[in-house]
Amino acid sequence: MTHDKAKVESAVQVVQRWIVMRLRKRKFFSISEANQAIWELLEQLNRRPFRKRREQSRASLFEKLDRPALQPLPTERYDLSHWAQARVNIDYHVAFDGNWYSVPYTLTGELVDVRATPATIEIFHSGQRIASHLRHRGRNQSVTHAEHRPKSHQAHLEWTPSRIVNWAAKVGPHTAQLVERILADKPHPEMGYRSCLGLIRLAAKHSPARMEAAAERALVTGAIGYQRVKSILERKLDAQPLSPPSEIRPSPSHENLRGPEYFQ
Repeated sequence: MTHDKAKVESAVQVVQRWIVMRLRKRKFFSISEANQAIWELLEQLNRRPFRKRREQSRASLFEKLDRPALQPLPTERYDLSHWAQARVNIDYHVAFDGNWYSVPYTLTGELVDVRATPATIEIFHSGQRIASHLRHRGRNQSVTHAEHRPKSHQAHLEWTPSRIVNWAAKVGPHTAQLVERILADKPHPEMGYRSCLGLIRLAAKHSPARMEAAAERALVTGAIGYQRVKSILERKLDAQPLSPPSEIRPSPSHENLRGPEYFQ
């Protein structure tokens, strides 16, 4: 409370004068030695009678007022939590700190609260905890509980793998091949939905010709993913011709060159 500020500052001044001033000329050779000297003087200060109330001291008031109000410490060590809000994606995962964590698929599109501790990620919806995960320290990783997955994505999700591939085929064969690669590279196809839906958003901003050129470059260079295709379009690399793979020329014959049979 603000009205106690002066009392607190006064108490700090008393401690400084009583302890620090008494130790200012002493030399200590370890932290534990200094702490022991401070503790001894602190005990004396707490048991020292008040000037106007000689029958009382800081220690006696603590025993009378403070100690009865104290409660035992929690059995578990306190973890500093970080709270954030996130929207459940179509792949029933929420993004946090560079990774994705699953929730029950019925919450697709809902706004949830994320509580992060150094060890765990907890997700809440309407005040109820709906998921708990061990926190992943890597990047771009999906942490999924099997029970969160739907039995049939056809019945619950607007976009399915087949619909995404069909959409991509309307843009062009390279875009369709890129989408298939994204879905095939994931442990579960729905984990690739995020990148595929990102491509759909890009297609709404760019012409089919540019999307096809960007998809072709992504396939040739191995830049598989939404962010890489987006970078190709932003940097207008799709307008640049693809360089054909360089020919590997055989080494010239020379008496000092040793072939693979030398190392057998």
